[in-house]
Amino acid sequence: MAYVTVPKDLNKVKTKVALNLTKRQLICFSAAGLVGVPVYLLTRSTLGNDVAATLMVMIMLPLFAFALYEKDGMTLEKIIGNMVRSRFFYPKRRPYETENVYRIIQNEINERKEAARHAKKKRRAQAAFARQAGRANQTENH
Repeated sequence: MAYVTVPKDLNKVKTKVALNLTKRQLICFSAAGLVGVPVYLLTRSTLGNDVAATLMVMIMLPLFAFALYEKDGMTLEKIIGNMVRSRFFYPKRRPYETENVYRIIQNEINERKEAARHAKKKRRAQAAFARQAGRANQTENH
């Protein structure tokens, strides 16, 4: 009886389309062939066979990397995008800061106390002014 091994994590299993390759691999390999082969054919007469083949491989290599490289479930373009974002768009230094709710509540209490003190001072000043104005009116009337 034949046995088939089943992977424990089925998230890593990719659907094969043709030639035991995924759709992503087929697209990238086709693009590499469409770019690399014409470069080789156009440059082999002027640069020589060895240099043209090396140039073709160097041009096709990034497309092969995009087809095959995957780390932690992320493809190469996602990794490069994250690197570009973290290097150019995010701040260089990211300090760890927490929002202390107790400090916010204490600041609110302090602000209210300060506002109450200020209002009390204002009422005292107005009362003193009213008393002084009342005395001035009494002296004028006599």
